[in-house]
Amino acid sequence: MNPFEQKPILIEDCIMDWASLYKSSYNKQDIDPYTRLRILMINAIETKTAAFSHAFNKSCYDNDLRREIALIGALEQQQQSLVNSLKPIDETILETSISFEHLEIELLAVLSQEEKDSYVRQALRFTLLEDLDHLYRFANLLDFDSETPAQSIVGSTVDITPGRSSIACHRHPFDSIKNQVSFNAQDIKTSLNILIVTALKHKAMSFYMHSGNYYYNDLGRKLFLEICMIERQHLSLFNSLWDSNLTWLQNLLLQEYTECYLYYSFYECESDAEIKSIWEFGLQQELSHLHKAAELLSKYEKESKVEALRNMSFPAPLNFTDNRDFVKQVLKEEILLTSNKEGYISINNLPQNHEFYFYQNRINHNIDNVASHKIIAQHQQKFNIDYRAELKENPILELSDRTTDNTSIARIK
Repeated sequence: MNPFEQKPILIEDCIMDWASLYKSSYNKQDIDPYTRLRILMINAIETKTAAFSHAFNKSCYDNDLRREIALIGALEQQQQSLVNSLKPIDETILETSISFEHLEIELLAVLSQEEKDSYVRQALRFTLLEDLDHLYRFANLLDFDSETPAQSIVGSTVDITPGRSSIACHRHPFDSIKNQVSFNAQDIKTSLNILIVTALKHKAMSFYMHSGNYYYNDLGRKLFLEICMIERQHLSLFNSLWDSNLTWLQNLLLQEYTECYLYYSFYECESDAEIKSIWEFGLQQELSHLHKAAELLSKYEKESKVEALRNMSFPAPLNFTDNRDFVKQVLKEEILLTSNKEGYISINNLPQNHEFYFYQNRINHNIDNVASHKIIAQHQQKFNIDYRAELKENPILELSDRTTDNTSIARIK
């Protein structure tokens, strides 16, 4: 489908009444895990676009243009509110966080298998292993505090197993900055991938930062704090990949294009009829926003490097499938990687005077205070082993021992 060839509804007709803004929430016991992931992803992209409209408004000098941006931003907030209402009241902060990490794993796995740009693909694979470990740590907290299996949330769609240990992911901020990737309309999937992952990382970081302190015990609060810091690193990484030469209006068009693509993808792949109708409704709304963004771009900028998009159809829909074998393969091949300025390097080849060791010594000099390690150690002390749900055993020998939490792999030569 080419979204520019679709006839949109009038943007004024996108304004919803109160009844339209609030939908019945899903049943957390019955919902398909992939449907839950789609809801979280739409929430993330809507949040990012609404935030973008505020930043655009602040940086713009033309009040007529600012009014148009304010209208689009208000409509984006309405859609985010609609999607927010789908979350049930009885779904806890920790349960939602486990779904966030599940989404990050599935998204990064799918996108890294489709990504043609080797530099972006490496960034996707690199962060995948760290989100895999986040899921494992959160799942152990859930089981430790309430003896609730995380499988009741993720189903049998993903392995709960250690990844690149969170303690090894604390790096100097210098190593979060990567090279920009020039926008290329003929290879729009790369830009879509960066935008989608950036939106999700921003949402996850914000959720952990603003909700994690409401967790009911200190260990959980500390774990949210730690993982939030790693998500901030990931967000910095993916933000740095974006082409800074794009103008505000070009960015607006790409934001709206990405939203249209996600609603289109999820409509095509959704199995729940009621949720599918919400994706269809959202797509009609976003098509209107996209056409308005294109209209504004044509009015205010004579030439645009995103113009070629008008003649192109969407890439194949983004669909979540079983990626467990792929994730294990990446784990096997890249467990020892760490970040090194604009690139990546095995921990065994990292110079001893690298900022990584300085930062590690500052923040992790007492391992017993590191929450991600502490939750596994306490779970093992209480139940003799950690909590896992694996289709196949972890391929890394050092991570296969369920009675000890490894704090040296990918951190110490």
